[in-house]
Amino acid sequence: MNRSYLAGLLWLALLGCSPQSTSPSAAAIGGSIDESFEHSQLVVINDAGTRHTFDVYLAQDDPQRSRGLMFVRNLPQKTGMLFIYDGEDIRSMWMKNTYLSLDIIYARADGTVSSVVHRAEPLSLRSMPSSEPVKFALELNAGVARRLLIGSGSRLIWPPD
Repeated sequence: MNRSYLAGLLWLALLGCSPQSTSPSAAAIGGSIDESFEHSQLVVINDAGTRHTFDVYLAQDDPQRSRGLMFVRNLPQKTGMLFIYDGEDIRSMWMKNTYLSLDIIYARADGTVSSVVHRAEPLSLRSMPSSEPVKFALELNAGVARRLLIGSGSRLIWPPD
């Protein structure tokens, strides 16, 4: 075997072992959310005081938060992903390998909304940070936050009462 062939094989093996690998899992190849995420419900009380309930997938550890909604091609309107962090800090999201346009809602530990990123551009590597330290980030389909009046006067309730 020649050296370039062996080097290519070694390179492919190393890529497959990367802990930051962004290749889709078997469950996500069809464009659906990986079923290894736990499910829950989350209530949002919007700026007008109206309650909205969402089915959410929970991203609770670093591998899940890194994965997020990558490779997902369809997200039902009342479904989202809740990113849960151990403490409050400035958080930042990007849309690498994310095919859907999303609204990103950042919330403090008490559930009050800090800021909202509207219509994040799919497949973008642009970093979209929270405006202050937060514990949660909620991703919903693009346009949901404006349509349901979810803004800085809103509150996330998780787990719901």
